[in-house]
Amino acid sequence: TNPGFMVRITQAGLDYARVQGIAILEKELANVKLPDISGDSRIKVLGKVRYEISRLDLTGFRLPNSQISLVPNVGLQVSISNAYTKVKGNWRVKLRFIRDHGSFEVTVENTNMNINLKLGNDASGKPTVDTSGCSIHISKVRVRFSGRLGWLYNLFHKVIESKLRKILEGKVCDIVAKSVRSNLQPYIQTLPVTAKIDTIVGLDYSLVAPPTATAQSLDVAMKGEFFSMANRSAVPFAPLALTLPPDHDRMVYFGASSYFFNTASFAYHEAGALVFEITDSMITKGTSFHLDTTTFSAFVPQLEEIYPAMGMKFRLYAPSAPLLSIGPGGLLLKPVVDMQAYAILPNSSLAPLFLISLVSNISAVINVESCHITGNLKMGRMKLSLKHSDVGTFQVESLESIMNFLASSILLPRINDRLGQGFPLPMPKGMQLSNIIVQFHPNILLLGGDIHSQPQ
Repeated sequence: TNPGFMVRITQAGLDYARVQGIAILEKELANVKLPDISGDSRIKVLGKVRYEISRLDLTGFRLPNSQISLVPNVGLQVSISNAYTKVKGNWRVKLRFIRDHGSFEVTVENTNMNINLKLGNDASGKPTVDTSGCSIHISKVRVRFSGRLGWLYNLFHKVIESKLRKILEGKVCDIVAKSVRSNLQPYIQTLPVTAKIDTIVGLDYSLVAPPTATAQSLDVAMKGEFFSMANRSAVPFAPLALTLPPDHDRMVYFGASSYFFNTASFAYHEAGALVFEITDSMITKGTSFHLDTTTFSAFVPQLEEIYPAMGMKFRLYAPSAPLLSIGPGGLLLKPVVDMQAYAILPNSSLAPLFLISLVSNISAVINVESCHITGNLKMGRMKLSLKHSDVGTFQVESLESIMNFLASSILLPRINDRLGQGFPLPMPKGMQLSNIIVQFHPNILLLGGDIHSQPQ
């Protein structure tokens, strides 16, 4: 399935995530629990020495140098170099009839790690991540003993160093895998795959394929489809192939196709939400214009004779869902709206007067506020055509000024109030956007920005 929406995470965005992840991993590694070590070592002349190493305490794990690399068609690789830590503990020794104990300190240096991350998506469309490989190599381990027989331990320090190296190499990769499962996986699954927009429609951001690593970015293909909350029906049109422009200056990009916006129009239309009524009570107080047959008799003379001095109501609705297009000039649509005019009779019932078709070119100004896509519509001059009249023929062109006034002063502000609330972008929990750009390309609205974490 072609996506209706795409997210691109660039190398800069991955580097930001790496810094956050390394800080968490350092905390996890600082809590590594090391087992006691005991054994025998035979030393020339002295014979067999029995030793015990206990109460091992890791004083911290530092990961000073790291990088994250894109592995095309595979996933991500995190490389860590020159990591170091210190371990403190107690020792106890038995040599023939000699017994002694003391403390020691181990310095572990020049530790290098490679962590491979496999990316995917689950049955619900949420992203997944797991380690597909982990390797660690510790180049240098130095042990220093204190105590009366510290010199004796220094004679077989290679045995201790070897065992500590083996224990640490096994423990670190276990901690990395656990951290990915317990920290990274739950976090990326905070990415919303469905969002409730209002009581009428929702938005589907489920992944239609696993994230794809390229040489320059990580691309995430999403369904990008609005749907009716009451009854989700199949959209009668398919998304076109979606390819994002080669922009990589920002940390993250969002590409919304015309399909994304047109499914919103379809969902609201199917839910019966694209119906608006205009009455005299909506006209600004103090305006000399009133929505009644007296005012409109200047354009439709028959009204004053048939329905003298009565209020009027307009009911506007779209016969079909308006479809928009995206091009270098922006978002454009040319909706066709039918307007049924009524006279409000003394008993409050409605008498149909005439049905007019309204057509106008509309452009949309797009912005991003609080991680929401917001919009503001600007309407061109409206053109009218008479579809049916219950009060005889009249020159419908004479109503154009009034219809443009009603649309621009009443209808458009109501729509723009809703569009001003916006639609949420698919962002993990706690992330915000800054340095935002908005670009228009054929069939694509491209939004770019830099990400940063909100203070918790």
